[in-house]
Amino acid sequence: MSSPQISCSGQALSQAPTTASPRVRVRVRVRGAVQGVGFRPWVHGLATRLGLGGWVCNDAEGVLIEVEGADRQVFLAALRDQPPALARVNAIEVEEQPASEPGMEEGFRILPSGNGPSSTGIVPDAASCDACLDELRDPDSRFYRYAFVTCTHCGPRYSLTRSLPYDRCNTGMADFPMCPACADDYRNPDSRRFHAQATACPRCGPRLSHPVDEIVDRLQAGQIVALKGLGGFHLACMACNEAAVARLRVVKGRDAKPFAVMVADLAAAGRWAELDEAGAALLTAPARPIVLLRRRADPVDTERLAASVAPGLARIGLMLPHTPLQHLLFEPPPGSTAAGGRERRPALTLVMTSANLGGDPLLADNADAQRQLAGIADLVVTHDRPIVARCDDSVTLLVRGQPRLVRRARGHVPDPIDLGADGPAVLAVGGQSKNTVCLTRGREAFVSQHIGDLDRAATRRFFDETVHHLCDLLGVEPELVAHDLHPDYHATRYALDTGLPHLAVQHHRAHIAAVAAEHLARGPLLGLALDGHGLGSDGTSWGGELLLIEGGRFTRLGHLAALPQPGGDRAARQPWRLGAAILHQLGRGAEIASRFAEQPEAGRLAALLDRPRLVPSGSSCGRYFDAAAALLGVREVSSYESQAAMELEARVAQTESLPDGWQLQGETLSLLPLMACLADLGPPGQPLGAALFHGTLIEALADWVVRAAKRTGVRRVACGGGCFLNAILSAGLDERLAAQGIESLHASALPCHDGGLSLGQAWIARQGVIGQEGPPCA
Repeated sequence: MSSPQISCSGQALSQAPTTASPRVRVRVRVRGAVQGVGFRPWVHGLATRLGLGGWVCNDAEGVLIEVEGADRQVFLAALRDQPPALARVNAIEVEEQPASEPGMEEGFRILPSGNGPSSTGIVPDAASCDACLDELRDPDSRFYRYAFVTCTHCGPRYSLTRSLPYDRCNTGMADFPMCPACADDYRNPDSRRFHAQATACPRCGPRLSHPVDEIVDRLQAGQIVALKGLGGFHLACMACNEAAVARLRVVKGRDAKPFAVMVADLAAAGRWAELDEAGAALLTAPARPIVLLRRRADPVDTERLAASVAPGLARIGLMLPHTPLQHLLFEPPPGSTAAGGRERRPALTLVMTSANLGGDPLLADNADAQRQLAGIADLVVTHDRPIVARCDDSVTLLVRGQPRLVRRARGHVPDPIDLGADGPAVLAVGGQSKNTVCLTRGREAFVSQHIGDLDRAATRRFFDETVHHLCDLLGVEPELVAHDLHPDYHATRYALDTGLPHLAVQHHRAHIAAVAAEHLARGPLLGLALDGHGLGSDGTSWGGELLLIEGGRFTRLGHLAALPQPGGDRAARQPWRLGAAILHQLGRGAEIASRFAEQPEAGRLAALLDRPRLVPSGSSCGRYFDAAAALLGVREVSSYESQAAMELEARVAQTESLPDGWQLQGETLSLLPLMACLADLGPPGQPLGAALFHGTLIEALADWVVRAAKRTGVRRVACGGGCFLNAILSAGLDERLAAQGIESLHASALPCHDGGLSLGQAWIARQGVIGQEGPPCA
C-alpha cells in the first residue's frame, strides 16, 4: 500500500525545517481504518519519544491529534510512513494552530473519544499475534492458557463492534469490567494493551464452557465438537478419522462438498499440501484464511487424511489457528515436560467447518447453537463473549502465485475498496447466490461478509441483519439502491421495498464493473464474463459474454453459442442433462438413453429436445463445463455447486488443445467441435478429455478476445464470473493474452463470482448518479 499524502492548510509545513520553533502547534486529522489497531497508543509513544506535547483522541472521523514541538516534522513523517501494522491510513490532513501558552502543555495525553456520526472505519478481525501466543504458553503469565488473550495488535474487531468510535462501551466487551491488573495495562502507555478495547484476563474476561483438555480428549476419541469462535461456531473432528468425517457428513447433510482442515503450523501444512512461499505467506497472514492448495502426491507421513475430507478434488483447503482457543487445541497439556513447552499434540489434524445447517447462515448465538447442534455435535463449547457480527472463514485460491478470494469474510471485512472519487451513498444488494451487500461512503465502498444464498428464510434474515449492521456501523443512510435485473431475486424485492430511488444492473455487467472498480479502470475496457447464469438485458439467460465498456455504456460484442438446458435449473444440478443436450445438437440423440442409462428420465429427454420451444437455453460457460464432465463420465449428478467442474479440473495434469476445436460465427463462439471430440472419447478418455477441454477452451477464448481487441483497439480485458476460479483456465488465458499484448484484469480484493456483484452494482450506480449514464429509476 502506498503511503498517504500529507495535505496542509495554512503554513506549508512540509517545507519547514526540523529546527523550527517548538512553539508552532499543528492539528492532524488521520482518516482510514485507524481505530482498534493501537493507533492512539502508537501516537502517544511516538510523541513521547520525540519530546512533543499535545493530545490524541478517536472521534467520528478517525483519529485527531494536536502536537507541538521541535520534532513535529519527524512525527508527521513517521505518521505517514510507519503506522501500526493493522492500520490503513487513507489521508493525513495538517492544519496550523495557535501555540499553547508556555508551561500549559506538559507531555502528551490520550483524550476521551468524541461522539457524533461516524466517518471512520473499523479493521477486520486479526489472528493472534506472537506476543499474545508467548503469554498463552508462559506459566508465569496471568494469560497462561487463557483462550481470550488479545492486545492492540490482534483479536476480534469487526465481529465485536456494535458502533463507532471503537471504544469498549461500543463493543461486545461492554459487559466485562476490567480487573485492576487489566485496567492498569489499559492505562499504561508502555503496555501492549494500552487502550486495547478487548483486554481481559481469566479474572475479568470471557470464559469457556468446557476445559480445553476435555475438548481435545473428545476429538481424539472420534467425536464431533462444536466450537464457538470469532464470528460463529465451527464443527470439528479428527481429519484422519474416516468414521468421524463420514459421520460429520451424515449429520450435517453435506454429501461431498469439501471440508477445510486446520493444522498447527506450516510444517504440518506441508505434510498434506504442496507449499511454496506464496502459500505459506497466505496461511500466516493476519487474516488466516482457508487456502486452497494442491495435495501432495507423496504425503510425508504414513497417516492419511480421510478420503471423505475432499473427495475427487486435487486441492485441499488448509488453515492455521487464528484464535487462542484454536492454538490451545494443538498445545501440550499443562505440566507437559516437552522441551520448551512447544511440542504439538501428535497427529492432531482437524476438520474445521462452519456450523451452518442446510444452507442456513453461520450459528453465533449460544442458545441457538445448543438447540440446533444437539443432535449433531457430541459436545457444544460456548463462551460468554457475544458475537456482534457473524463472519465466516475467508477462502483464498492462488493463481500464478497471486491470491484470488473465493469467499471474503473474516480477516478481510470490512476493509473498503477505494472508488477514486467521492459520490452519493449507495446501497447495492447483490444477487441471489453467494450474496454480499455493498455500502458506499465518500470515496469508499464497504462490501459485507459472505451472506450466502437467499433462497432460505434464515439467510434472508441474515441479509437484513447485515444491511442494518453495516449502515449503523458506518453511520450511512443510503440515497440510492442498486440491484440485479432479475425481478424474482429476494435482494431485488428488498431494494424495491426500500422506497428509495433504485437502479437495476444487468448481472454480467456488474461482474465486469466489480473488476473495473477494484482497478479504477475508467477507460474503454473489454469484459469477459464467464459464469453459470444471469438474466440478460434481452430477457434470456447469459453466462458466456464478451462485452465492451465505454464510460457508462456497455455493448455485447458476442456470446457463447446457446446450449439447451433441459429441466431448467435442474440442469445445473444434473450435468447429464447438458451432456444429453450436446449429443442432441450433434445429431446423436439416439445415444442419450444408453450413455446415461442410470438416469430414469434419459429415455424421454431426446423427445423433449426435439421440441426446442419447450427447452430453455443459455450462453452459460459454466454449463459447458458440466456438459464436458457428463460426456467424459466424470459426474452425471452434482451434490453441490460446481462439483462437476471442479472434479473435471482435478483430472488435468497438463492442457492440450484440439486444432479447429471451436468456430467463430459472427458474434457467436461455438465449442461444438470440441464437444464432439469429448463425446467420442467418453469415460475411457477422462484425463485426455479434461486436458483437451481446458486447453481448447483457453485457445478459443483467447482467439475471441484478440479479435475483439483488434476490432475495437481496446487492449485491456476485465475477467469476471465464477468460471475464473478455475485456476487452469484463468492462468492459461492470462498467458495467451499477455503473449498478444493484452492485459488481463482480475478481482483480488473480492471474489470473481456473485460475491462481487454488489461492488459492481454500486460502481455503476455511482456513475449513473454522477451523470455518465441514464438516471436511476424512481
